[in-house]
Amino acid sequence: MKLDLEGKGIIVTGGSRGIGRAIAHAFADEGSHVAICARGAEDLRATERELRERGVKVHAQTCDVSNIEALNAFLEAARSALGRVDVLVNNASGFGATDDEAGWHVGFQVDIMAAVRATWTVVPWLEDGGGGSIIHISSTSGLEAGSPPAYAAVKAALISHSKTLAIDLAPRNIRVNCVAPGSIEFPGGLWDTMKGTNTERYEAIRASIPFDRLGTAEEVANAVVFLASGAASWITGVTLSVDGGQHKGNL
Repeated sequence: MKLDLEGKGIIVTGGSRGIGRAIAHAFADEGSHVAICARGAEDLRATERELRERGVKVHAQTCDVSNIEALNAFLEAARSALGRVDVLVNNASGFGATDDEAGWHVGFQVDIMAAVRATWTVVPWLEDGGGGSIIHISSTSGLEAGSPPAYAAVKAALISHSKTLAIDLAPRNIRVNCVAPGSIEFPGGLWDTMKGTNTERYEAIRASIPFDRLGTAEEVANAVVFLASGAASWITGVTLSVDGGQHKGNL
């Protein structure tokens, strides 16, 4: 299968660790040029070095995507450094785990409004280039009850936003999809930490997955790269659960 991603320009927000890092790596492995941002400089620079080893153009910039000016500056710099933008992956998350003003605020500003604003900026670039792909990283938490209310609500909002955009942008040859990861384990992540601090909770989640294990960031990245590629040219408005069957609902 030809993915036709070599030489494409890819923007990944929240791209320094975990799922975002794996997505950036997967695109670079396809020969795509990659721009990433994150708040933490140390992980960002480490991932930047790893990507440059692939021999592709790389732009890495510290950025709080909830800050409008900082987000726009990153996007503009990414376009300039890469020379083109073909794919936008809205991966940054505030992980609003508390049901209070702070949890809801960070969720809406980082998960929702950063994705909305980035899309506003990038859509004209994609259209000028003849089309492209936008992918929101949601979560199976947005598909069912059981997660912190603020986190679940913003992930569900991303799914709704992507579906509406998919219909609106199809005439401009821009596809919009969501990827909804289940419980994903990677070094330093939530589940990696919980395995040592709350073994009972970790084992309960593992037992809820038919494959009897948690997913990997690379498995999510593979789905994202496919959806962004020419091989998925007739797929838009879809929310793809990448969860090993953890989500049991029909929809």
